[in-house]
Formats: sequence, C-alpha cells, structure tokens
Amino acid sequence: MARTKDPAAQARISRAVWEVLGERGPHGLTLRAVAERAGCTTGLVLHRFPDKRALLLHARDLLHERTAARTEALEAAAETPRDALRAVLRQALSLTDETRQEARVWLGYLAAALDDAVLAERHRAGHGVFVARTRRLVSEIRPELTEAEVAATATAVVGFIEGVSTLSTADDDHYDAAAQLAALDRLLLVLGLDETGGK
Repeated sequence: MARTKDPAAQARISRAVWEVLGERGPHGLTLRAVAERAGCTTGLVLHRFPDKRALLLHARDLLHERTAARTEALEAAAETPRDALRAVLRQALSLTDETRQEARVWLGYLAAALDDAVLAERHRAGHGVFVARTRRLVSEIRPELTEAEVAATATAVVGFIEGVSTLSTADDDHYDAAAQLAALDRLLLVLGLDETGGK
C-alpha cells in the first residue's frame, strides 16, 4: 500500500477494507464498497489499492498483525507451555465479536485464495506461523512424542481450531462460545495436552 499524506484517511480505508470483507465476503469487497464505508472517493481507495487483490492482501496482513500480537502477548504471559497452548488456541476461536469478525475475514480471504496463487501463498505464510507455534508448544508439552507425532498432533489441533471457528461464522447455535470452549477442553484432554497430563 502506498504511503498516504493523511494518516486518518489511511486508517479509515484500512478499517473499511476489514469491515467490508468481514460483512460481505470477497464478492462484496469492491473499491466502491470500501470507499462508501470509508467516506471517501473511489479514486482515493484506488490510489492506495490498485485492485481487489491488493484489498484482500491488506486484509490478510491486518489479520496476521492482530493475531500475531495477541498470541505473542498470551504466550509471554503464560507460566507453562500448557497454559500457553490453551491461551493461544482459545484466542483463535470465535468467542467474541472481535474474533468472530476475524473468522469471517479469514474465511472470506481463504475463499478468494482458492483460485489465486498470490493470495494462497500469503495465506500459507501467515498460517504457517500458527502451525509452527502450535508444533513447538505441543513438542514442549509432550517431549516423548516423535517429530512425526508432534506434527500430526499439531495438525489435528490446528484443523480443529480453524474448523470450529469457521463453522461458527454461519452456525452460532451449534458452535456458540460455550460449545467451542467445551470442545477445546475435550480435545486437549484426549491429546494429553491439558493440565491433567502432568509436567
């Protein structure tokens, strides 16, 4: 995104990209929709984002920045790897208005990335950070596991988190906050990653 001489306008446009993608999905993310939400001209949006791909990449970068900052803080504050893993996974669930919006942005971006190699690569890079963090924490909690077992366990955990969070965007009856947390507790128990597993 090009630098702007008006930081307030940049912030409005950035927020508009995020909100429009979360509310309308990738098909509704247009330069005009962003301009209307930001209260500016389409030309001003176009000056910063030359096309729809640029809008989507910006939204994905915002998502990565938000979640990375949150997970770093949660892990730093945790007393044990088990506490850290639970906190990191919990923040990735759709438990609040903020995280539900993040899940909708993530899902919208992923849908758009299905037939766009550039978007897909940015997704893999950002998602890889979450996978690597999960693998590291699983390894610290269960040092007896082989590398392959750690990878498989982390894949199960990440797949669960992303799946439940995604499903909640369209079905809050079956996947409300209480159901998500109960399922997370059960998953960690079954995989030996909860507090009852010792260490």
